[in-house]
Amino acid sequence: MSIKNNFCDLAFEPINGLFPYQPGKPIDELQRELGLDNIIKLASNENPLGPSERVKKAIQNSLNDISMYPDGNGFYLKKALSEKLGVNADMITLGNGSNDVLDVIARVFLSMGRECIYSEYAFVVYSIATQSVGATARVAKARLPDELDAYGHDLEAMGKLVSEKTSVIFIANPNNPTGTWIEPDQLEQFLKKIPKHIIVVLDEAYCEYLEPQNVVDTTRWLQRYPNLIITRTFSKAYGLAGLRIGYAVSHPDIADLLNRVRHPFNVNSLGLVAAEAALQDDAYIDKSRELNKQGLQQLASGFEKLALSYIPSAGNFISLNVGEKAADIYTKLLHEAVIVRPIAGYNMPDYLRVSVGLAEENEVLLSALKKVI
Repeated sequence: MSIKNNFCDLAFEPINGLFPYQPGKPIDELQRELGLDNIIKLASNENPLGPSERVKKAIQNSLNDISMYPDGNGFYLKKALSEKLGVNADMITLGNGSNDVLDVIARVFLSMGRECIYSEYAFVVYSIATQSVGATARVAKARLPDELDAYGHDLEAMGKLVSEKTSVIFIANPNNPTGTWIEPDQLEQFLKKIPKHIIVVLDEAYCEYLEPQNVVDTTRWLQRYPNLIITRTFSKAYGLAGLRIGYAVSHPDIADLLNRVRHPFNVNSLGLVAAEAALQDDAYIDKSRELNKQGLQQLASGFEKLALSYIPSAGNFISLNVGEKAADIYTKLLHEAVIVRPIAGYNMPDYLRVSVGLAEENEVLLSALKKVI
């Protein structure tokens, strides 16, 4: 005789409306399902170069320390970030990936009765973090497909949603999954209009992939906009996705609040030493950026030859329009040993997001697409 459990009745009510985050399919999962070899994963925006040699050496030298708890304050990584970014260490909050920091921000500044603003097609974690604390999400329509910066953030529309209940605004630049990017001048003009009691979160997870001529050091903005929080990660260009480490830079008073809520030992010891080593490897970042630039061009050219439209991207991925059979094409690509990312969950059911791989991996994807479309 089964007994029905009503645990959902015990949960914080907004949690019942959430669904677990769906990551890209792991390679070993596809191996188990279809018995395939030589699988190419272009689904999770990882760096195809893998970690740098400097990082691997730092990890190897630290393996004997994994029986001990890590430095809960991340002293040496904060020191390295402080020197690299030209900010004080008390402005830095470390996280288990920048995803962790985004969640901490929501727990500190959002609650029932408060509102959060973000764009249509923005990173799904904004929605999850907002709903998990019972706050209300106000979603601004993105730019239309026939507009300049199609599918990107419409800052004017976001500004119109600001109300007396607004506590946090999330902006991803570049944005995932669209790859769209906001010009720094436009972004700063938006910041000037936002009241100082509203927290503006600038999610720069993909900023290292921007062309140098497009880069503005947004950490300098913190002096003018104390309500700004900048989040970044080591999971993308730095190639440390498996170690889960990211950080936020903010006014010291905001960082103090975030660090009160941040879980103890939220960054592991290998992540700390790997990130510190990665920060010193500018040559690796330059190589990653150049590989990505070439990969974006290779994929875009291939899509055009297949008469497939796509959203121009400033990240390390491209969202590709394959039509109403996107789910079917995704499944067919799996049988060709190629994993990409369906993004119907972002209300983009006709699109697949493709991460930039090595040149040979990109070519395998293009050949597989030619077979299945």
